[in-house]
Amino acid sequence: MNNSIPAFDGIELPEKLSSLLADMGIKSFSPIQQQALPVALAGKDVTAQAQTGSGKTLAFAISLVMQLNPRYFGCQSLVLCPTRELADQVAKEIRKVARYLENIKVLTLCGGMPFGPQIASLEHGAHIVVGTPGRIMEHLRKGNLDLSGLNSLVLDEADRMLDMGFIDAIRDIVATTPARRQTLLFSATYSDNIAEISQEFQRSPTFIEIEVEPDSRPNIDQYFVNANNDEKPQALLDTLGHFEPRQVIVFCNTKVECDEVAQWLVDNRVSALAIHGDFEQKQRDQVLVRFANKSCCVLVATDVAARGIDVKEIDLVINYDTTRDIDVHTHRIGRTGRAGAAGIAVSFLTKRDEYKLTEIVKRFDITPEFPDMNHCPGSYELQPDVVTIAFDAGKKNKLRAGDILGALTAGLGLEKSDVGKIDIFDFQAYVAISTRLARQVVKQLSSKKIKGRSIKTRILK
Repeated sequence: MNNSIPAFDGIELPEKLSSLLADMGIKSFSPIQQQALPVALAGKDVTAQAQTGSGKTLAFAISLVMQLNPRYFGCQSLVLCPTRELADQVAKEIRKVARYLENIKVLTLCGGMPFGPQIASLEHGAHIVVGTPGRIMEHLRKGNLDLSGLNSLVLDEADRMLDMGFIDAIRDIVATTPARRQTLLFSATYSDNIAEISQEFQRSPTFIEIEVEPDSRPNIDQYFVNANNDEKPQALLDTLGHFEPRQVIVFCNTKVECDEVAQWLVDNRVSALAIHGDFEQKQRDQVLVRFANKSCCVLVATDVAARGIDVKEIDLVINYDTTRDIDVHTHRIGRTGRAGAAGIAVSFLTKRDEYKLTEIVKRFDITPEFPDMNHCPGSYELQPDVVTIAFDAGKKNKLRAGDILGALTAGLGLEKSDVGKIDIFDFQAYVAISTRLARQVVKQLSSKKIKGRSIKTRILK
């Protein structure tokens, strides 16, 4: 009996997978999925240029899962990502697709996480491994990871991995994989470097370029502010006061500046957190959770640290420092204006930045606007309506989102509207709670049990 049907947007898929995609709310494939899936399912190499949000993750997730042998618990597919945050998102998407099969294990291996538990997980086998090049290479060197049975290799956001200096690690990893493997390369840009690694790692790849349709381009208004370095802090406050946003990302070019800008905002009654490459993983997780659940209003970030941030409702992006790379500028401002919403991007320009403005005007075909912004009043402040409560337990302790919601509603009598986003990690969990209730909630939880045991809680500050 043939269990494939040609009905899911013209591409033959197992019936269970088609039903699963429908349950996920997917009615049709995006252009990258339509073009890449048939080629990938045929076992051929693919080089695809597609912007973030184009649906590329689902395209290669379906391909990887459909080509698995569920009975073989060796690593059959490896996905390399530039950051832990992106790797987590990719693994989550693959796990969704893999639900149409039984007992499929998807393992995430990234730096900044304890090495021991990863070794233990590898000893039990994994069908698909998603990770960052540095940590994957460490496991290979120590003999914890065997790629001799690999069928498919995915280089996701390859341009970012090259920018971050991962090329040597990628070469070392590829050298441990079978020559007959399939290689899928996805990149937002197609530079000479991407062409070179495609030639080095792939065999006669099919090149796919997804143009952004004019009617699907983000609705982003770009503005510019002339400000020398010593004028930028006040210009930042003036910009916030002028546009009155609720969720903002501020981009800086250095880690030191991230810290300084975030502290300046906090000192001026603006809820802000910095994030950059010097942060430990737990600290990164907490910062991103607080920004995503809206218990922090402003995230001050470097470009590398901002990779993998999946927050749709960003009102305003501020380029505190402009970037020399027009593609990076495009990525930055693309954080706002998502899901059909209008967005605003403001770039601060020093006297040395005129050539950058020329490139931006050319890329976006715009007339630069320099709004008149009044000096921010001393009474201005930007604070969230919720705070984050941390629980010292997570997935590995069998704690689920439903357990937390039940403890807060049925247990403490809170309304569901008082409980915001719940995030569960391996050994930590976080929930956004209305600011007016948070202290009382923590006090009450100290004498309550969740799933039969006491769990320490605290407000993140």
